[in-house]
Amino acid sequence: MLRVENISKTFFAGTVNEKQALRDVSLTLNDGDFCTVIGSNGAGKSTLLNAVAGVFPIDSGRICIDQRDVTGMPEHRRAAFIGRVFQDPMRGTAAGMMIEENLAMASRRGRVPGFSWSAKKGETKHFRELVAQLGLGLEDRMTAHVGLLSGGQRQAITLLMATLVRPELLLLDEHTAALDPKTAEKVLEITNRIVTEQKLTTLMITHNMRDALRFGNRLVMMHNGRPIVDVSGEEKARLKPVDLLKLFEEAGDGALSDKMLLG
Repeated sequence: MLRVENISKTFFAGTVNEKQALRDVSLTLNDGDFCTVIGSNGAGKSTLLNAVAGVFPIDSGRICIDQRDVTGMPEHRRAAFIGRVFQDPMRGTAAGMMIEENLAMASRRGRVPGFSWSAKKGETKHFRELVAQLGLGLEDRMTAHVGLLSGGQRQAITLLMATLVRPELLLLDEHTAALDPKTAEKVLEITNRIVTEQKLTTLMITHNMRDALRFGNRLVMMHNGRPIVDVSGEEKARLKPVDLLKLFEEAGDGALSDKMLLG
């Protein structure tokens, strides 16, 4: 479960660059909720995700994950129970390490690190089986350095790493935005399968209205630093892109971006 209570965040307070990114935001995700978050640039989507991840301190409010108050907890400690996939395929993996070494590192999340990240006896077979489920043929390249993989392959491996030890919360920050449409569709397919099978509580940011509607059981629209729409279940299932467009138009100037229209 994720509970965000009345959180606010202002960057560069008291300067000409002051930006109120989050305005008294409250949001609760129940166990197993797969929530897509949509909104224009500057709506507060990534700021919300980063606040939950502990990238920066919030100005006010409270954040709880699985009944644990993490408001003052640093990012590296939250990482023990939060899985995260970034927009940039270059983040989330160690480019100079082999696929199996990256997976071995991910399998030790939340534990005191040792002197080696190499796969232990018996782990290699398990990792190979997991990678084979991605359907990308990477199970035959377990000793390849991750830096040699394509962006889509890296995102798939990062997603696997983020969920190898079941996280209490999975954060997906526009994790297909840097991929071509075909590859993005494959990564989203893998995402949906992993999230559904493991019943992961998930927040997924996207600019693509169709993806926001296709995936998950819940949709939150943000504008000017706060949620303005929150739909789930059958109500979400009935929504179509034209309905989202109408909601954005009702939100006012700047709510709808060219990126979302093109998506």
